[in-house]
Amino acid sequence: MSTHPSSISSPGVSPSPSAPTLRRRLACLVYETVLLFGIVMITGLVYGVATGQRHALVGRLGLGLLVAAVLALYFVWCWTQSGQTLPMQTWRIRLEGPDGRPPGLIRALSRFFCAWIWVLPGLGLAHLMGWTRSGWAVFAALAGWALAYALSSLLRADRQFWHDALCGTRLVLVPPIHRTGS
Repeated sequence: MSTHPSSISSPGVSPSPSAPTLRRRLACLVYETVLLFGIVMITGLVYGVATGQRHALVGRLGLGLLVAAVLALYFVWCWTQSGQTLPMQTWRIRLEGPDGRPPGLIRALSRFFCAWIWVLPGLGLAHLMGWTRSGWAVFAALAGWALAYALSSLLRADRQFWHDALCGTRLVLVPPIHRTGS
């Protein structure tokens, strides 16, 4: 018999949901990245057509701000509505606030901004090292940082990412739906 605190439950109290494995969370992140590629491309196309952009470097501040706003809208809306983006639904992962429900607007916005820790330190490293002229070097810096950050979640007893702990959110594994025969 297990005596781990998460395996002990009182009558009428459901045990707290478990965190998804790091492997599952990273697979979801890869799927999310593929989906975001499409969202960013469509946003860029709409921006380019709307502004008459003829060169990639013309109007890039406006494009960057629009992409950031679209990404914020996508994530915050999904997280506050159901706690899940499409990739999170596929991988049966849900984002919760401390009360077990989808996070509210302020908490979701906070998580969106804090989650940039996945990207910004890697970009900063590439810039400081002078690697910005090589796409592969930038990719290596980003991938290396993201992997180190992901692995750092294993240092936490609850296995949550550090930005979730900071924002008062957590990722939980959604149990599979068992359908009865028809």
